Order: sequence, then C-alpha cells, then structure tokens
Amino acid sequence: MQTEQCFSGLMQSARAILYHKQSTSAMTRFFRLQDAGVCIGGAYASGGTPASPGVIAHPGAVAAEVERWLGLQSGGLSVEAQYQECVDVDGADVPVYLLRFTSIDPPFGAAEAVGGSFITLTQARGLDASELELLRAAYTMIMEG
Repeated sequence: MQTEQCFSGLMQSARAILYHKQSTSAMTRFFRLQDAGVCIGGAYASGGTPASPGVIAHPGAVAAEVERWLGLQSGGLSVEAQYQECVDVDGADVPVYLLRFTSIDPPFGAAEAVGGSFITLTQARGLDASELELLRAAYTMIMEG
C-alpha cells in the first residue's frame, strides 16, 4: 500500500514520524512502513510537492489525519512540539512532525493493517541517511524529555 495514496493533500505539505514510548520501561519504538520507511506522508527528495508554497500544515491536523488513516480514536496521537525538523521536497522545506502514540502499548494491529510495524532504533540501521538523521534528532529529544 503506497502511503501517498492514503492521505489527502495535507500530507504533501508535511511528514510525520510516529513513536511509542513505554511508560514503565521507557522502551521506545518507531513506526515503520514497509514501502516508505519511518518518515510517512509521501516521498521526499522527489515525488511529492507541497500543496502551496509557504503553506504549513498544522501539526494537530496532521495528527488527526494519521489517526484516521490508522483507525485510532481521536487523541490516539500527541504532537511533540519540541521536535522541529524539515526535509527537502522538490526544493521546498517541508516540516516533519514527531507524533507519540498515547496508548499504553503500541497499536500493533493498526500498524499491521496499513503495512507497518514497530522497530527499535537499532533496527533502523538499514534506512537511508536522511531518515537516520531525523530519527537521531527524534531519539535525542525523546530521551531528554
């Protein structure tokens, strides 16, 4: 399932990294799509174009769209406002939002239903350098928070 087909035009002007942090053990897992890596919402560096130059998707709207896509209840994701990263999409800076699953356990079933899974940081070694850099920044922020 191609991620670009699952989202409206909103996700052409934003990307999201999803994670779950266990409240008791602090085990952190990142959501990964088999066909798109950990930065969801459309391809970057080529293939996606922002809906309109200078228009930035609100992180709450991005979280709501991802919740609908995953079949989660409203409030199933929270936005980590401290995380502020961007990726280049055809020459435009597109924000990357970090969204945290609010459930006690990761929603494994919802992930599997869309062709995704949860991985630890060490399992991300095969991702491309740009995604690894985004994960490094995310992991640093998560552990400091």
